[in-house]
Parts: sequence; C-alpha cells; structure tokens
Amino acid sequence: MNKLMLYIAGLFLFVGCASGQSSDKFAKLPQPKAGEAVATFGGGCFWSMSEAMSELKGVNKVISGYAGGDTKNPTYREVSSQNTNHAETVQVYYDPQIISYEKLVEGFFFAHDPTTLNRQGPDEGTDYRSIAFYRTPEEKNILLATIKKVNESKHYNNPVVTQVVPFTNFYPAETYHQSYYRTHGDNPYIESVSEPKVLKFRKAMIADLKPEFRN
Repeated sequence: MNKLMLYIAGLFLFVGCASGQSSDKFAKLPQPKAGEAVATFGGGCFWSMSEAMSELKGVNKVISGYAGGDTKNPTYREVSSQNTNHAETVQVYYDPQIISYEKLVEGFFFAHDPTTLNRQGPDEGTDYRSIAFYRTPEEKNILLATIKKVNESKHYNNPVVTQVVPFTNFYPAETYHQSYYRTHGDNPYIESVSEPKVLKFRKAMIADLKPEFRN
C-alpha cells in the first residue's frame, strides 16, 4: 500500500472506497467469545499482517483496522493522511488454551521488520509504524522481554524500534480491507510486497502454523 504508487492496478479500489459514505463501509468489530482473548498489533500494511497472524494455530479471527491515534472511526484515507496518528493495525482473536500471548508476540516480530522507523518496505509514514498494544502489565512485560530477546538474537541487523503502548481503542477498517490478501492474490502489491513477507513468516513460525499452511 505504497501511497506514492497506490499499487497502480488497485488505484480504482482506493478511490471507490474513499468516495463511499454508506453505513456499512466499515467491518463489524466482533466481541470475544467465551474463553477467547484479544491482542492488538501494528506492523505496516495490515494486508500481510492480518494474513500472517491468521495462519497461527489457535487464532480464530483477525480484523484489520486502526489504533494508536485520536480520531474516532477514522477512514483509510484519513489514516493515510497521517493526521490521525493511527497506525494500520490488526486485532487478533485467539484461544489462549492453544496459543499463548507470548507466541503471538513472537509471530508479530517475524511478520514484519520491527527495526525500521515509520516504514515497512516501500510504505513510509507513521501509519506504517511498528506498534504493539498491551492490556495488562503481564502483556507489557512479555513485549519488552521479547524485544530484548530479538535484539540479543541479532535476527535483525538493527535494533527494534517498536512502540509498546497501553491499549485504548481499535477501529475496524473498511470491509474491503478484510481478508484482502486471500481475495486479491493478483494485486501487484500483494504479489511483490505482501507475499514475500508472509512466506518469510511461515518459514520462521512453521511449528506454530495451522496444518494447511505448513507446506
């Protein structure tokens, strides 16, 4: 979702969404089911992040949206303007009996490059920043401990710059952004930017993937 290119072939999609004002333009935000937990992360374009996190076993649903800013119910165009301070974010609904928050955090750090400030590949701006939201002191400690572990591992050449902040609000993105990776595989951005990130994620997290994604 390079704002300079607007992924060329998908330009019409952006314009069509931005001009729409229907009441159903935003996805519905589900309530956690009994026994289900929720985690929220931002790591660049939510198309690839949503796909990556949804492939982990124990993850039931992933919603793409916006968080970290001040504007209520922002649109994609408003977030892209960088005037809302929101980041493209995913909200993960998962079964803590199958996958731990710690494992989700590990996956998050493999699903994007957490060392590039306000940038992911061709996408630049605060809306593409690396950011992780915690709901409890325990989650905060896990995030900080994982960052320390990632830095010490030298998996990345540069130190992690991920923001670690308390969760406040999450606003679901427009409906067309949901599961975009799976429904628009021929989009040039998906092919050239998103898919390599997802394939890298699968290689790093293969033991924790749902069976259909392990090949």
